[in-house]
Amino acid sequence: MLPMPIADLKEISKQLAESGERVRVLWQEEGSLAFIARGREYRSEFHIDPSDEVMYMIKGQMNLHYRSPDGTEDISVLKEGSAIFTAAGIPHSPRFPPDAFLLVLERKRRVGEIDRFHWFCPNCEAFLHEETFVVSDYRLDPVSKAYQSFFDSEDFRTCNECGNVMPSP
Repeated sequence: MLPMPIADLKEISKQLAESGERVRVLWQEEGSLAFIARGREYRSEFHIDPSDEVMYMIKGQMNLHYRSPDGTEDISVLKEGSAIFTAAGIPHSPRFPPDAFLLVLERKRRVGEIDRFHWFCPNCEAFLHEETFVVSDYRLDPVSKAYQSFFDSEDFRTCNECGNVMPSP
């Protein structure tokens, strides 16, 4: 029999809230990856995904910050029960509180693909730092690893243009 997992989105969201975990992978197959993410109150980076993403807001509301090719930042608001398509390569930053939950559908990374995470100075918008990961298993929570590396280094958080230091959460 083929794998045909069924996920109770509300129950899994409840389990994430109770456990304090940030991500629960629902499945991770060659052509499909699905996970539920709990909001991060400190999210500030822009993720550059080599795969298209479909995001569905299970509970709460999300401000999806994104950067256009000219570098300007804009925001799309995703309300509870709404979905959005984000094409591969668009720098995006899903910002929503810890009591909100998001379903993300994308494809498993292909060999050699790299996920990138960019931070910009909150004072002057200058580029601060890039973290890169080869994501072979999404259960390893690459977003948390990127954050830990970034926030553990004051050098990474210090703007070369204006000297501002992004605070650690």
